[in-house]
Amino acid sequence: MVGGAARSVDRSGGVPPTGDTIQIGIAVDIPEPWGAQLTRRRVEAGDPLAVPAHVTLLGPTEIRTANLPGIERHLAAVAAAHLPFTLHLRGTGTFRPVTQVVFVAVAAGISECELLAAAIAAAPGLHRELRFPYHPHVTVAQDVAPEALDKVYEDLADFSAMFEVGAFTLFSHSGQARWQPRRDFCLGD
Repeated sequence: MVGGAARSVDRSGGVPPTGDTIQIGIAVDIPEPWGAQLTRRRVEAGDPLAVPAHVTLLGPTEIRTANLPGIERHLAAVAAAHLPFTLHLRGTGTFRPVTQVVFVAVAAGISECELLAAAIAAAPGLHRELRFPYHPHVTVAQDVAPEALDKVYEDLADFSAMFEVGAFTLFSHSGQARWQPRRDFCLGD
C-alpha cells in the first residue's frame, strides 16, 4: 500500500532513549551471506570502525531526544512512499586522496538510495551538514594503512551481490555502546 502508513518493526526492546540528545543513523543492511563477508574484510583490514556492512542513508546525526517520535513518524511516511528495489553491489571504488576510504560500489539502486536519503534528510527536527555529496556505497576499509586499503580494493574488485531491499533501519548510539538498531521501516507498506 504505497502512500499509507508503513509497517515498522521495533528493535529497541521498548527501551526509551535517555538524555537530551541522541545520535541516530539510517542504513540499508547488507543481507547474508554478503554482509558477513564484507564486515569480515573490514575487520581484517584493521578498520577500528568495523560496523556491520551497510549502505548509509543518513550518517551519524545528533538530534534532540524529544524530536525522535516525530522523526520516526516521518521515516514511516518515507518508507510508505517508496517501493522495494533491487540493489546490485559490484566492484570496488575509493575516495582517495580526499578521504582514506575503499568501498564496494552500488551498481544498480543508486537513484533509489538517493531518493530515500533526500526524503529522510527532510525530516523536521533533523539537520546534518554534509561534507560531501551523497554517494551510496558500502565502506570496506577506512583510515587504515595504505597497503591495507590497496589489498581490500584488489581483493574485492570482482565482488558482486544482488538482492531486494525491502526496508531500512534506524540506528541509535548513546555514546556508551555500539550502534544499536531501533526500528526497521518496511518499504511500500
